[in-house]
Amino acid sequence: MAARRELEFAHSERSSVGIEWELALVDADSGDLRQVAQTVLDAVRPDGAEEHPLIKQELLLNTVEVVSGVQRTVADAGRDLERAIDAIREVTDPLRVELMCAGSHPFARWTQQKVTNKERYATLIDRTQWWGRQMLIYGVHTHVGIEDRSKVLPIARAMLTVAPHLQSLSASSPFWGGKDTGYASNRALMFQQLPTAGLPFAFTEWAELEQYVGDMLHTGVIDDVTEIRWDIRPSPRLGTLEVRVCDGTPTLGELLALSAFTHCLVEHFSSMLDAGEQLPAMPPWFVQENKWRSARYGMDAILILDADGDERLVTDSVHDWLQVLEPVAERLGCSAELDDVRAILRDGASYQRQRAAAERAGGELDAVVDLLVREMRAGRPAPGTRTS
Repeated sequence: MAARRELEFAHSERSSVGIEWELALVDADSGDLRQVAQTVLDAVRPDGAEEHPLIKQELLLNTVEVVSGVQRTVADAGRDLERAIDAIREVTDPLRVELMCAGSHPFARWTQQKVTNKERYATLIDRTQWWGRQMLIYGVHTHVGIEDRSKVLPIARAMLTVAPHLQSLSASSPFWGGKDTGYASNRALMFQQLPTAGLPFAFTEWAELEQYVGDMLHTGVIDDVTEIRWDIRPSPRLGTLEVRVCDGTPTLGELLALSAFTHCLVEHFSSMLDAGEQLPAMPPWFVQENKWRSARYGMDAILILDADGDERLVTDSVHDWLQVLEPVAERLGCSAELDDVRAILRDGASYQRQRAAAERAGGELDAVVDLLVREMRAGRPAPGTRTS
């Protein structure tokens, strides 16, 4: 057995929050992806700095990532993201490039996308080959600060019981390469093809995680702990639990709603630990089944709720959770953002709106890109765009 790799968990303020949002760069005329990320990054970089503090490089040259600072509230994190987007648009508007976000682009071809010229990305593609080149996908990552390392793994296991709720609400990748996949989130199943992506192992002791990391480093599977790309993962360097299950989110309003839901869930489970209560957990076979159900059926998924195998429609379960989390949201200062989850339940998730746009356009997916671009500009879903 390889040597265990000690993982120091950084100090982090309890329930601090940070958000990472991957954005596609699309041509304003054709709707196809544009390979101009480096142009954007060079233009927004402050004089003398290596990069903009809120705008980051990503795997593909059709993508930029906007990130918030470490904030106390989701609203504050959202203001960081707005500032970053304003800075990007100063560059992209004259280039006739629009910003767009969804779990995948409706019709772009992965074979035509260029990889960022950076060693870590070249290594990833060299190892993963066809599947790595297929990663024409976009996601959202929400970090929540954990003040005590002993809480991290129990909360991570508990979050696996609600991960499918987040995946269903955020599902936005029904199309791939110009075809309807029949899935609400095709991204969810594509991304897990990478060797260290997908669902995490349900470790119960920190030493197990350290042994896993040591084994992966020893055998060359990873060169750094950040290359473990689980749907829910501890981030030792930041002192956070990172929730990465959500598809790319088309609007700032939905993004903040989903981040508030995540923020409140982590704080809720942390408070349960403080009270000496047992956190929910499910067998890994139920967790795996739930991921598939939410990816396939989205808002129509019937999820397994507990180790007894009780089931409930995801939208009904989300309603239940919103009631439980109302006092938590009040404490965290995100009541308005959490309440916006109800708007997703009412107006539909993005995959439903995308399919409705395609149907109205006779199957033409240019209309889907147009919808996503308009929604990004507006910061809210376009009204009357849901399909059943």
